[in-house]
Formats: sequence, structure tokens, C-alpha cells
Amino acid sequence: MIRRRPAQDPDAQLIRSAARRVALTISLAVSALVVAVLIAAFAVVFTQIPLPDLLNPQQKETVVDIQGLDIIVGGVSIGLIAIALAGLLGWLVTRRAVRPLVDALRRQRQFVADASHELRTPLAVLDARIQLLQRSSRASDPHQELVTQLRHDTLSVIGVVSDLLHAAEVPTESEAEPTPVATCVASAISAMSILARERRVRLMGAHIAPDLSASIPHTSLRRSLIALLDNAIKHSPVGTVVTVRASQVGRRVHISVTDQGPGIRGIEPSRVFDRFARSADAVDGGGSSRTGFGIGLSLVQDTVSRYGGLARVSSSTNEGTTMTLVIPMPRRRAEIHSRPA
Repeated sequence: MIRRRPAQDPDAQLIRSAARRVALTISLAVSALVVAVLIAAFAVVFTQIPLPDLLNPQQKETVVDIQGLDIIVGGVSIGLIAIALAGLLGWLVTRRAVRPLVDALRRQRQFVADASHELRTPLAVLDARIQLLQRSSRASDPHQELVTQLRHDTLSVIGVVSDLLHAAEVPTESEAEPTPVATCVASAISAMSILARERRVRLMGAHIAPDLSASIPHTSLRRSLIALLDNAIKHSPVGTVVTVRASQVGRRVHISVTDQGPGIRGIEPSRVFDRFARSADAVDGGGSSRTGFGIGLSLVQDTVSRYGGLARVSSSTNEGTTMTLVIPMPRRRAEIHSRPA
């Protein structure tokens, strides 16, 4: 019976191949540097001893008179040549080593941009049909509110696609438009209320100052809050409350989502925002083993960090877990105008 070798991961094969190429290039570069130093050293020797005298087998002893200045000049010359060659070879090796990473990043951005662009047209058609349904229905129609919510959800998905298109672009130093935190929190809670009711979990938003704003696009903040709420609902026992709070701390906005679940188990709280990080023994509030793929929270971290923020676990005990978004506040106009060009 012939056993087939298991198929290897293409990414692992690519990494090993790139590592072999880089190792070979570094070996050749170091060998070339050593040869260059030896050639320079031999050149100094040959300037003091003629080659025929050096190769004459009858000459038993050769006295070389080298002055201190010659030693200094030769040593400095060899050192400068070695430094120049090391810098040149290091630049060439580094350029070759990072080339696959640059290509991978380019393909990733191109894929995100192409996929997002292709989704915009069918979403626009869907939004147009929902608008037509909304206009054709009467005000007394009992489904009018459901159609309105469906329209809001469609606009949210369109916003997510637009945000993905912006994420595929090379980051710039431009500041995001301010987003009212209270409005965004209310929108996220409204969007997740259906899932919360199915799990018999209550969502509650604490009082948030109406003038509190964060320097992040509305769609990005709403998407991050929805991911945190989804995680909190999934790990909340029946009949408990998930609370969203927001406050200003210095020049940053702290938005926290607190559940009443059993806390983070089987994994370090500092790792829950890592990509593909999952707990081996984590269960949700209903006692099932569904723990997801470890992507949602990592996307939250990627999203807020793009605008100078971060996501963290503020606390995790047997009485519940609190996850917090820390996002910069919009700069005052005086700060923007005083910034040097």
C-alpha cells in the first residue's frame, strides 16, 4: 500500500523557499566580503614584497619594513572598503528579502479593492429596490418599520464596503472626520437588538455626552462596536445585561462594552485581539462550543489602530468582561492651524 504524502501548506512552502534564497544570498554576500578583504590584505603585502621573491623557494627569510603610517593607511583602507561592501551587500540582500512581502501586500490590497468594488454594484441595486419598496408601502403598513430598518442595514453594509476600499489604500496623514459617539453607540445597539432578543440578553447604553466625538469614521466605529457587542452577547448568560459606556479621558475617548459572562478562559486576555486566537475551552453564555474563528476581534484592533486607537481587555473576572476601545478625539481647530506645514 502506497501512502501519499500529505499536501503541504503553500504559504509554508513559499516561506521556506524565500528563507533558502535569503540564506543563500547572505552566504554568498559574506563570502564575497571575506574574499574582498583578503584581496585587499594581499595587495598590501604585495606592495612590500615582490611576487617573485615571495614565491622563490630558495629564499628562506624575508624581512619586510613596514612603517606605522603604512599600517594605518592600509588598515583604514581595508576597513572602509569592507564597510562599503557590507552596506552595498546588505542593501541588496534586504531588497531581495522584502520583495515577496511587498508583492504579497500589493496582492492583498488589490484583492480587497477588487472584491469591495464588485460588491458595490449589487448593493446599490439592493438599496434601490428597498427604497422603491419603502416608497410604495403605505404609512399604515405594519411592515413599514421593518423595511426602514432593512434600509438602514443596507446602508451600513455599503458603508462597510466603502471602508474596506479606504483600508486598501495606502495610509495617509489625513485626519478622519469626527464621529458623534452617542449616535454611533445607539446605532450599533439598535442593529444588534434582534440577536440580543433571540439570546434573551438585554443591551443597555449608559448616558453619553452628546458632544463627545471620536476621530474615526462612523462606519468604522459602528462596525467595531457591533463586533464587540456580538462577542459580548455570545458569551452572556440568559437574562443578563450588556452595557456600553463612553467617556473622555484626556484627549482620548474610551468606549467600553461590559458583559456579565464567566470571563475569558483558556487564553490570555491580552491575546484575544490577535488574529486566529481562540480559546480551547471557551464556551458562550448558552453553553455551546461555538467560539468563532478568531478573526472578528482582530479586525476591531486593525480598524481602530488605523486611526491611532487601540482595543484592549480592561478587565475579565468571573462576574464579566469589559473590552474597551481607546480612540483619539478630534483635534481642535487651533491645534490644526498651529501645526507646522
